[in-house]
Amino acid sequence: MTSSEKQPLARGTEIRGKWNGKRYRLEKLLGLGSNGQVYLASSEKRSTYAVKIGHEAAELQGEVNILTSLDHSEKGRPPFLLDVDDAVVAGKNVPFYVMRYVPGIPLKAFLRQHGPHWMGVIGYRLLERLSQLHEAGWVFGDIKSENVLVGEYGRVELVDFGGASAIGRSVRQFTEIYDRGYWSGGSRTAEPSYDLFAVGLLWLHAMDGKRLIQLTRTLIPQNRHPRELMKLVKSNPRLQPLEGWIEKALAGQFSSTRESSREWREAVRISQKPKASSDRVPAWMAGLLGAAIVISTTLAAIWLLQ
Repeated sequence: MTSSEKQPLARGTEIRGKWNGKRYRLEKLLGLGSNGQVYLASSEKRSTYAVKIGHEAAELQGEVNILTSLDHSEKGRPPFLLDVDDAVVAGKNVPFYVMRYVPGIPLKAFLRQHGPHWMGVIGYRLLERLSQLHEAGWVFGDIKSENVLVGEYGRVELVDFGGASAIGRSVRQFTEIYDRGYWSGGSRTAEPSYDLFAVGLLWLHAMDGKRLIQLTRTLIPQNRHPRELMKLVKSNPRLQPLEGWIEKALAGQFSSTRESSREWREAVRISQKPKASSDRVPAWMAGLLGAAIVISTTLAAIWLLQ
C-alpha cells in the first residue's frame, strides 16, 4: 500500500463487509499506526465500535489471532473481537476487524486530570490485565501511555495489539524509551519480565517525564542502565513508595506477573498509611482498590471452576 493510500479516511465513510455484509460508518480517527488505522465507528443499530483497517492482511491476521486467543482464554469478560472481514475502500480490497469500543484516555492524561493518587488502582488493574495476557501465552510488547487507556473509576484496557508477540519469540514492536534493550536491562525476547520492565518505565515517564527525557538526551549508549533510572525514582517523592517494586521490575526479579501484582498491592497498602493531609489517599479510593482485588479474585475463581 502506498503512502497516499495510508491517509486517514474521511468522516462518514461507510465500509461494508465483503463476507458478513455488516456496515460501519467511520465517525473519527482514534489512532494511526504503521500497520493500520483505528476509527470510532457506528453500525446500523447505532452501536459504537472501534474498527481497525489494516494495510496488509497478514499483519492484521496476526492481531486477530491474538484477540481470538484472549477471548477464548479470558472467561467472565465481554469478547473484545466482534467481527473480521474485508471491504472495498476507494477501489481497493482492505482487511478490517471490529473491536468493542473502550472509552478512556491515555494514562498520563488521566493522571494529569484526576491526580497521581490514582496510581494504586490503575497500577493494580494494569498488572491484572497483563497477568491474563501472559497466562494466555502472549506479551504485549509496546507498553506506553498511549496504549493504556483509563476510564471511569480507574478501569484499564490495553489497546493496539499490533506489537503483541508469543512468549519466547522476539518482541515485534516497541517504543524505545520503554524498551529494556535500550536501557541495557535485558534482551528483547518476549517474556513477562519485558512487559514489567516497561510498566516501571511507564510510571517513571508519567511522574517524572521531563527528567527522564533529559536523561535519554544526556546519557551515551554505553552508560544507559537501570541504575540511572533508579536514581530518578529514589529522588521523586511520588515514586519513592513504589521504589522497591520498580527496582524489581527493572531487574527482572518477579517470578510471575501475578507476583508483581500482589507486591504492587502491598506497596500501595503501605503507602496509604496516614501522612500529611495533602498527600493522603482518600478512604473511598482505598476501598476501590480493595473492590478491584475482590472482583479480580472472583473472576479467577469462576474461570478455574469452569
